[in-house]
Amino acid sequence: MNFIKTITSIAIVSALSLSVADYVHAAGKKAQEDKESPSSWLSLSKKELKAVEKYAENYKDYIYKAPTELTFVTETIKRVEKQGFKKLSEKSNLKPGARFYDVNRDRTISLIVIGKKGLEQGTRIVGAHIDSPRLELKGRPLYEKEKFALFQTYIHGGIKTYQWVNIPLALVGRVDKKDGSVVNISVGFDENDPIFMVPDLAPHVDHGNRKRTSREVIKKEELDVIIAAKPALDESVKELMTNFLKTEYDISLEDLVSAELALVPATKPRDVGFDRSMIAAYGQDDKASAIAAVTAIMEQKIPEYTSIAYLVDNEEVGNINNTGASSTYLVDLLSGLLYNKKGDSYNDYQLRKVLRNTKVISADVNPGVNPTWSSVWELGNAPRLGNGVNLKLYGGGFNANSEYMAWTRNYLDNSKIKWQTSTYKGKASGGTIGSDLSNDNMEVIDFGVPILSIHSPYAVGSKVDLYSLYKAMSAFYQQK
Repeated sequence: MNFIKTITSIAIVSALSLSVADYVHAAGKKAQEDKESPSSWLSLSKKELKAVEKYAENYKDYIYKAPTELTFVTETIKRVEKQGFKKLSEKSNLKPGARFYDVNRDRTISLIVIGKKGLEQGTRIVGAHIDSPRLELKGRPLYEKEKFALFQTYIHGGIKTYQWVNIPLALVGRVDKKDGSVVNISVGFDENDPIFMVPDLAPHVDHGNRKRTSREVIKKEELDVIIAAKPALDESVKELMTNFLKTEYDISLEDLVSAELALVPATKPRDVGFDRSMIAAYGQDDKASAIAAVTAIMEQKIPEYTSIAYLVDNEEVGNINNTGASSTYLVDLLSGLLYNKKGDSYNDYQLRKVLRNTKVISADVNPGVNPTWSSVWELGNAPRLGNGVNLKLYGGGFNANSEYMAWTRNYLDNSKIKWQTSTYKGKASGGTIGSDLSNDNMEVIDFGVPILSIHSPYAVGSKVDLYSLYKAMSAFYQQK
């Protein structure tokens, strides 16, 4: 029957002036696109299914408490100290199995478990970023218009601006005052807190805006949030807000110049679908990888090689500044560890050996195949939700070398961790911290998991992929 169908199909194609070779090529490509490898869900035992759900519940709690790099570092310290991690110092005893954390300016954190082998034989590093796209307050944000008090904002990372209107936003961050004191602010996460919002135009009155392109439906300068609208008889609403900031937080408008305040979605992570197989949450790019790295390194006892989870700021804006991956912080950290062991015999050549022998996972999420717009992917090389971690093959010199790719495939297969590949179709964009790490002559591979609606206020990931990412990192740390 299949043979008859094939002959009939070939005849039809011939009638359309296509050669049999053209037909075979087209049919083969279609078969490749249609062929889906079995979902990761199908290979899980009952015990593993329970482990996936347990991981998902911890993940939702973690990601909700850590919307920014500042909050991620604070929350992570709380969690790892309960697992025996101590703050690294120059006098720390770096014996095998010792567990430390090191913080760079409150915005980057490294977790370290000392291994059996000497540092010059290399380390195992999982790197991920902990900043996510968001709105931030300008240095002088407060103004009044049409009897509303508003905050002016700008953007951290790439977003579709129209996605950030009409959603509940929380204000979170810190204000640094001239006297050296710090005021931490968090409003909008508790159910009894007020929230903030960028209001949109109603369809009744938006006729003049309907010809705007998708990226200009809402312009960046229109993303200002309403913070108050109740004036007093003798004070404007702006004056009231100025006084409120002073009374409530003891900060002046000038103090906001030295503040880092972000507006992020106030929505809680939720399960998606009748089958509850997915999670919707803000900031899965790239706290999905960061949470997996923390979870994986916390379970390492005495690894063969010193293991590090390097969780860094500012990837969404180009790995810049002294808390981004382009800074010397990570190399400085490795240098400090090596000096701790070598003392006065330390030299730069030894550090270069550490870097040369180090293996790295640069973890970051990828856009997964979207069922409505699947045509933007070349489906034979596209990452699908539920099909495991994805190895990034971008070409153009960005791929890991073939021997490191083979080494990665080997331990993933030996650990029975399902993987797939990810290659963009045509013109696409997206970066990681990988190139900055490879610039220091470390062996680096980029991989992550597929996520829907990346850079939106509420992205969607598969529970089984998130769990697989953690298991892949754990397996990586354990490789000899």
